[in-house]
Amino acid sequence: MTRHAWVQEFSGAITVSDTKGTILEMNAKAAKTFEKEGGAHLIGTNVLDCHPEPAKVKLRAIMENRKPNVYTIEKAGVKKLVYQTPWYRDGRYRGVIELVLEIPFDLPHFIRD
Repeated sequence: MTRHAWVQEFSGAITVSDTKGTILEMNAKAAKTFEKEGGAHLIGTNVLDCHPEPAKVKLRAIMENRKPNVYTIEKAGVKKLVYQTPWYRDGRYRGVIELVLEIPFDLPHFIRD
């Protein structure tokens, strides 16, 4: 098994793009999620082209300001957490990672001290 092989079977969708928005990697869940748009064939294309204008503005802001964007959505009766965040290598900004996880509608919340 390669060092990062676990990512392919991870239950959340992971999409990694570079500083200009070019999609570098997608795991199997992300490819399946975006199958109608091209799936794994989206690798090498620009992530900004995959979003409508209001979302493009937010994504550009993440790329420019290097601050995460976190929210939940409901689509086809499934609630999802979307976590878009900058990623770094050796302390240098390298692009954006989008992690999408299916979550329960009644999600427990705990406060731990």
